[in-house]
Amino acid sequence: MSFARSFSCEHCGVEVSLDAPGTTHRNHCPSCLWSRHLDRNVPGDRKADCSGGMEPIAVTVRGEGRWVLIHRCTNCGRLRLNKTAGDDNVLLLMRLAALPLTMPFLPFAPEPEVATATRKPRARKTKV
Repeated sequence: MSFARSFSCEHCGVEVSLDAPGTTHRNHCPSCLWSRHLDRNVPGDRKADCSGGMEPIAVTVRGEGRWVLIHRCTNCGRLRLNKTAGDDNVLLLMRLAALPLTMPFLPFAPEPEVATATRKPRARKTKV
Protein backbone atom coordinates (compact mmCIF):
# COMPACT_ATOMS: atom_id res chain seq x y z
CA MET A 1 0.00 0.00 0.00
CA SER A 2 1.49 3.37 -0.96
CA PHE A 3 0.61 6.77 0.47
CA ALA A 4 0.93 10.20 -1.09
CA ARG A 5 4.13 11.92 0.05
CA SER A 6 2.65 15.40 -0.23
CA PHE A 7 -0.59 17.33 0.10
CA SER A 8 -1.97 20.58 -1.23
CA CYS A 9 -2.65 23.21 1.43
CA GLU A 10 -6.38 24.01 1.41
CA HIS A 11 -5.69 27.48 2.81
CA CYS A 12 -2.95 28.86 0.54
CA GLY A 13 -2.64 26.19 -2.21
CA VAL A 14 1.07 25.38 -1.70
CA GLU A 15 2.16 21.81 -2.42
CA VAL A 16 3.55 20.50 0.91
CA SER A 17 5.92 17.56 1.30
CA LEU A 18 5.17 15.19 4.16
CA ASP A 19 8.90 14.87 4.75
CA ALA A 20 9.60 17.67 7.19
CA PRO A 21 12.75 18.37 9.17
CA GLY A 22 12.11 17.98 12.90
CA THR A 23 8.77 16.16 12.87
CA THR A 24 7.51 12.72 11.90
CA HIS A 25 3.85 13.65 11.25
CA ARG A 26 3.71 16.78 9.10
CA ASN A 27 0.19 18.11 9.37
CA HIS A 28 0.51 21.82 8.67
CA CYS A 29 1.63 23.99 5.79
CA PRO A 30 5.12 25.48 6.29
CA SER A 31 4.11 28.52 4.24
CA CYS A 32 0.91 29.71 5.99
CA LEU A 33 1.03 27.40 9.09
CA TRP A 34 -2.61 26.33 8.61
CA SER A 35 -3.61 22.70 9.07
CA ARG A 36 -6.66 20.44 8.79
CA HIS A 37 -8.44 18.71 11.63
CA LEU A 38 -7.41 15.15 10.79
CA ASP A 39 -6.19 13.58 14.04
CA ARG A 40 -8.49 12.66 16.91
CA ASN A 41 -6.30 11.58 19.81
CA VAL A 42 -2.75 10.89 18.68
CA PRO A 43 -0.64 12.73 16.08
CA GLY A 44 -0.89 10.76 12.86
CA ASP A 45 -3.99 8.69 13.74
CA ARG A 46 -6.08 10.51 11.07
CA LYS A 47 -9.32 9.49 12.85
CA ALA A 48 -11.03 12.89 13.26
CA ASP A 49 -14.46 13.25 11.69
CA CYS A 50 -14.34 17.04 11.42
CA SER A 51 -11.81 17.86 8.63
CA GLY A 52 -12.18 21.58 9.38
CA GLY A 53 -9.45 24.14 8.81
CA MET A 54 -7.07 24.53 11.72
CA GLU A 55 -6.07 28.17 12.18
CA PRO A 56 -2.70 28.88 13.81
CA ILE A 57 -3.53 31.09 16.79
CA ALA A 58 -0.40 31.01 18.96
CA VAL A 59 2.92 29.36 19.71
CA THR A 60 4.22 27.98 22.95
CA VAL A 61 7.57 26.55 24.01
CA ARG A 62 7.99 23.14 25.57
CA GLY A 63 10.54 22.43 28.27
CA GLU A 64 13.32 21.45 25.89
CA GLY A 65 12.99 24.76 24.01
CA ARG A 66 10.90 23.26 21.21
CA TRP A 67 8.39 25.63 19.60
CA VAL A 68 4.88 24.23 19.25
CA LEU A 69 2.02 25.66 17.19
CA ILE A 70 -1.42 25.97 18.73
CA HIS A 71 -4.19 25.45 16.18
CA ARG A 72 -7.94 26.02 16.63
CA CYS A 73 -10.43 24.23 14.38
CA THR A 74 -12.63 26.68 12.49
CA ASN A 75 -15.49 24.12 12.49
CA CYS A 76 -15.60 22.61 15.98
CA GLY A 77 -13.26 24.88 17.97
CA ARG A 78 -10.97 22.09 19.20
CA LEU A 79 -7.42 23.12 20.10
CA ARG A 80 -4.46 21.00 19.00
CA LEU A 81 -0.71 21.31 19.61
CA ASN A 82 1.63 20.64 16.68
CA LYS A 83 5.41 20.56 16.65
CA THR A 84 6.98 23.12 14.38
CA ALA A 85 9.12 21.89 11.52
CA GLY A 86 12.50 23.17 10.40
CA ASP A 87 11.09 24.63 7.18
CA ASP A 88 8.18 26.57 8.78
CA ASN A 89 7.77 30.25 7.90
CA VAL A 90 9.87 31.97 10.59
CA LEU A 91 8.22 35.37 10.08
CA LEU A 92 4.76 33.93 10.72
CA LEU A 93 6.03 32.05 13.78
CA MET A 94 7.53 35.28 15.14
CA ARG A 95 4.29 37.16 14.42
CA LEU A 96 2.34 34.57 16.43
CA ALA A 97 4.88 34.73 19.24
CA ALA A 98 4.67 38.55 19.38
CA LEU A 99 0.88 38.72 19.12
CA PRO A 100 0.28 38.90 22.90
CA LEU A 101 2.58 41.93 23.08
CA THR A 102 0.19 43.85 20.82
CA MET A 103 -2.76 43.38 23.17
CA PRO A 104 -3.12 44.83 26.66
CA PHE A 105 -3.18 42.24 29.42
CA LEU A 106 -5.95 44.20 31.16
CA PRO A 107 -8.88 45.64 29.29
CA PHE A 108 -8.80 49.38 29.29
CA ALA A 109 -12.00 51.09 30.40
CA PRO A 110 -12.75 54.55 29.14
CA GLU A 111 -11.99 57.21 31.70
CA PRO A 112 -15.10 58.59 33.37
CA GLU A 113 -16.04 62.05 32.30
CA VAL A 114 -15.26 64.61 34.96
CA ALA A 115 -17.83 67.32 35.46
CA THR A 116 -16.20 70.64 34.77
CA ALA A 117 -17.25 72.84 37.62
CA THR A 118 -15.97 76.37 37.89
CA ARG A 119 -13.45 76.63 40.66
CA LYS A 120 -12.44 79.64 42.58
CA PRO A 121 -8.82 80.51 42.00
CA ARG A 122 -6.61 79.77 44.98
CA ALA A 123 -5.56 82.69 47.03
CA ARG A 124 -1.82 83.24 46.89
CA LYS A 125 0.09 83.26 50.08
CA THR A 126 2.03 86.37 50.62
CA LYS A 127 5.33 86.41 52.38
CA VAL A 128 5.52 88.57 55.41
